[in-house]
Amino acid sequence: MITNDKGIVDLKHFILREVCRLAWEDRLNTEETEKIVYEVSPGPKPQYRCCVYKEREILRGRIRLAMGQMPEPGKTSDNVVQVIPAACDDCPIQDYFVTDICRFCLGKACLNACNFGAISRGDSKMRIDPNKCKSCGLCAKSCPYGAIIHQERPCKKACPVGAIFYNDAGVCQIDESKCIHCGHCIHSCPFGAIGSKIYAVDVIRAIRAGKRVIAMCAPATEGQFGNKIGMAAIRAALKKYGFAEMVEVGLGGDMTAAYEALEWIEARKEGRKMTTSCCPAFISMLHHHFPKIYEENKSATVSPMVAVSRYLKAVDPECVTVFIGPCIAKKGETQNPLITDSADYALTYGEMVAMLDAREIPIEPVEEDYQESSVFGKRFAGTGGVAAAVMEAMKEMGEDTDGIRLMTCAGGDECRKAMMLLKAGKLDADFVEGMICPGGCVGGPSKHQAEGLVIKARGDLLAKADGRKILDNLKDYPMDRFSMQRDGSPNPHEPPVR
Repeated sequence: MITNDKGIVDLKHFILREVCRLAWEDRLNTEETEKIVYEVSPGPKPQYRCCVYKEREILRGRIRLAMGQMPEPGKTSDNVVQVIPAACDDCPIQDYFVTDICRFCLGKACLNACNFGAISRGDSKMRIDPNKCKSCGLCAKSCPYGAIIHQERPCKKACPVGAIFYNDAGVCQIDESKCIHCGHCIHSCPFGAIGSKIYAVDVIRAIRAGKRVIAMCAPATEGQFGNKIGMAAIRAALKKYGFAEMVEVGLGGDMTAAYEALEWIEARKEGRKMTTSCCPAFISMLHHHFPKIYEENKSATVSPMVAVSRYLKAVDPECVTVFIGPCIAKKGETQNPLITDSADYALTYGEMVAMLDAREIPIEPVEEDYQESSVFGKRFAGTGGVAAAVMEAMKEMGEDTDGIRLMTCAGGDECRKAMMLLKAGKLDADFVEGMICPGGCVGGPSKHQAEGLVIKARGDLLAKADGRKILDNLKDYPMDRFSMQRDGSPNPHEPPVR
């Protein structure tokens, strides 16, 4: 996991590692977690904040999030992204500021433009009252010198759907009716005030209870830990930890590509435009902000994560499935009531590493090979990878793909613009691949290394993969035993392989 502030990452890692260690030793209780609080903030002087009391309260909120709970006791919410209120207090409350460029001119265009009485004369320049300002921006537009600037807080600027707002005290709030769980706000906050619920403790308890817990690693995994650490190395470390097995979710990419190809073929015949279905943040954007497109244009095929989870549960109904990847939104997808038999839990790479560190299990290169998916399934993680896999599946089915117009959107702004065009009937494309993260899943908010390093290492690892075809690869899996529809209803198409 990376952010612009290594200190925040290190602190989160330490807290989660200690929580995981206590959970594994069955000593996770208030007395033991308070020891973590005082180890980080022993006093009498604070290490990070204005006083040890605020510092300790923030630490308690982080610990509760690490345990999968709300950061504030007594509060309830199903949203996986949460704000630690005590940690959010050092950003400026107002959006608009008068700079020293202000000439204190006679015209006072800013004063005349404001409809809320928020602007008044100061001693040497105009001033804006943050309690009256409505952030309309008319003052900035009217100033002939450009002396009034708009300074947007990092969390709000990062949110692609306008789900961030602030209460009267200036503390960040999340509008859960708009939030798509993308997690971009989490890694934009320089104070680490926004986080997500972590389900590592639940996974540990399931393993300790003797349940068959199976890890499912995202296609973006290859390259996260360098070009010497492939899926086999991750699999070996997780099995040493206590997971019964690990399956690469690129297999689910093959499954999704095969069934989405059938949808694309049908939609093409009908002259209907379609969007892909694998990015949960993109699907949430459609559900909350473009409901008509969600109903009429979205692929009904499940994501690769859900496809693999359903396959595993069809083989072993009692197993517990755990997704591991760079995505915060996957946590929301595991709890989506509209999707049946999704993964039971989702973890990020940083959370996986903290779990392994708690038991001092390193991720090391191994000799054996492990490949469960085609290279097309593996490439689901990059921009254009989903569309390329679906096109490949169509070709393997004998479909002529000449003339198909594709649009690949990577990033919230690109996705939103494309959907606005589709809504207006002006989209010049047949099929849209939507990924909320720039660069696709490889650029996800909880990636373990910088995107450039991941892509380079990933290229080395993917070059070693064999060239199996999508449909040939699926012959070994009983896909007719489970549905690839999001709601679990029977498939409208015959499975492409038997």
